[in-house]
This record gives sequence, structure tokens and C-alpha cells, in this order.
Amino acid sequence: MAGNPPPRLWETAAGMLNSIGLQNIGARAFVADKLPLLRKINNIVVIANVFGYTREDYEAAIQILNEGDGVAAYELNVSCPNTRHGGISFGSDPHLLEEVVAAAKRVSRRPLIVKLSPNVTSIPEMARVAEGAGADALSLVNTFVAMAIDPETRLPRISRVTAGLSGPAIKPIALRMVYEAAHAVDLPVIGIGGISTAADVVEFMLAGAVAVEVGTANYWDPRATENIVRELEQWSAQHGVEKVTDLIGAMKDE
Repeated sequence: MAGNPPPRLWETAAGMLNSIGLQNIGARAFVADKLPLLRKINNIVVIANVFGYTREDYEAAIQILNEGDGVAAYELNVSCPNTRHGGISFGSDPHLLEEVVAAAKRVSRRPLIVKLSPNVTSIPEMARVAEGAGADALSLVNTFVAMAIDPETRLPRISRVTAGLSGPAIKPIALRMVYEAAHAVDLPVIGIGGISTAADVVEFMLAGAVAVEVGTANYWDPRATENIVRELEQWSAQHGVEKVTDLIGAMKDE
């Protein structure tokens, strides 16, 4: 997929809009060309993010990836338009979410992480639907639908008008949603949304996340993840935390 036409990135206050359009080389090329190179790198875990426009797309992509060695798990991106249902995203309709997760689970040979959309009425409901359909873990949140306009030209800043908002601006909302999901299901929850410091990681873990993903921070600092890990080690030592896993769900109510 070539992705969306430019402009497709725009920096906002404490965040970023992106409408990349999931540009990628395809599952077969990934297995043939990228995966062998990734397997040569020591001490890394490869998790493949999988998406599709129909349930059959998800199944086909996973079946192709099943043939590759070195993939530890699949992260199911359910925030893509489902062209057979008038543009509704799988992640915003409980019935479609249940359908696509169950289908992916049937063909998957590896653990299945379901990446939830924040653009829903109830995160706990969607988390429970994914759990019931066979998800092995959840990751959240994906980007929030947003937009920006150039006041001089009166044109949208993004070619497709709307885009996904990420970065520190969304962290407080993402944190709340992770807390809700972690308390709604018995699955591991991976926290996503504006993480750029060790303190951010601690907050997400206290809310119930067992791990985190770092995205937008890499745009302003390509070594963001390394720095966060180093800061987290220092923070843990300063606060007498022997195992970082002790922080999971350890938020105090009073």
C-alpha cells in the first residue's frame, strides 16, 4: 500500500496528527525480506501489527505471517475502515469487533493482541468483547480522530482532512482508558498514548498496564525508548522498587 497523499503529518500543541494510510510493503514481502533481517538482531522481540479492510483480509495476512519464523505475536489493528460496512471501523462496533477477533484467533498460530480504538462510547465494553472473542492481550489506545486547519489558506492541514492525534496531548485520556480496560478484563493490557518519560511509564503501570508502547516520542528523539528504559531503572532505584512488575495495578485509592 502506498499510503495517503501528502500532507499527512502535522505537529500540534503537545502532539502530532498523522494520516499515513498504513503505508507498507505487504505481508509476503515482510516475511521474505524484512523478517530474515530482524532475526539477525539479538535481544529483540518482533510483534507484527496486522490490519485489513475486511475480515478475510485479516485472516489472509495472519496466514501469510504464520509462515514466517521469528514473530512472537500479532497485534490486531481494528481501527481500519471496514469497506463492507459503510466505513465503520471494526474497533467501534462490538459485533464487528467480535467477528474479526474470533476469525483472527481461529487462524493465528501465535498470541493475539487486540489494539483497541479510543473512538468509542465504552472502552470496558470493547475490552470485554475482545476478551470474549479470544484475545490473549489488549493494547490501547490507538489515535484519536482529530483535525487542523490553516487559518491563512482555510485549507485542512492534512490531505484527508481528519487524522489520528497522538503524543503527550492524549496521555491523560489514554491513561484513563487503560485503567478502565485493566479493571474490566482478566487479560494483560499494554498501555499506549503520549509516553515520553519514565514517570509516564510508571503512571500507566500503576493504572494496570503490564507493558507500554512508545510511538510519537521517537519522532523528536530516535533514542527515546533507550532513554526511557535508563530513566526507569534510575527511578526504580530511587524509589526502592526492586521489580518494575510490582508497579502493575498498584495505584492507591486514597
